[in-house]
Amino acid sequence: MAQASASVRIPVSADKVWALTGGFLSLNDWLPFIKTSESQEGGRVRHLITDDGAEITERLETYDNKARTYSYSIDKGPFPISSYLATLKIKEDGANGALVDWSGVFTADGVSDAEVEALFKGIYEGGLEALKANF
Repeated sequence: MAQASASVRIPVSADKVWALTGGFLSLNDWLPFIKTSESQEGGRVRHLITDDGAEITERLETYDNKARTYSYSIDKGPFPISSYLATLKIKEDGANGALVDWSGVFTADGVSDAEVEALFKGIYEGGLEALKANF
């Protein structure tokens, strides 16, 4: 099983970061390459459309508002993977800071583990830098 992760420290409270990221349907509010996020199945599924027109369907697997974390899987997308499970977690980091972790485990499909790990590491790193730019 392949895996990737990225972290970023943001100099605002974890609660402020969670206020922006904690809604499962709010990905397009902070991730620039997500054009739209449409709710399906009562909010348990998000149908995303990227700037280049790719469609991604993600399913909420776990959600813990108090711990400021959720996990999701990908039902459909343009990625060469299967069995994808990712987690977004926001923790307090010092007096006035947040540590944001985004990680995933998945099975490469038609490509090497290293290729798909690099792909998702880039997505996570770019996404977290975009998130940090909101603050």
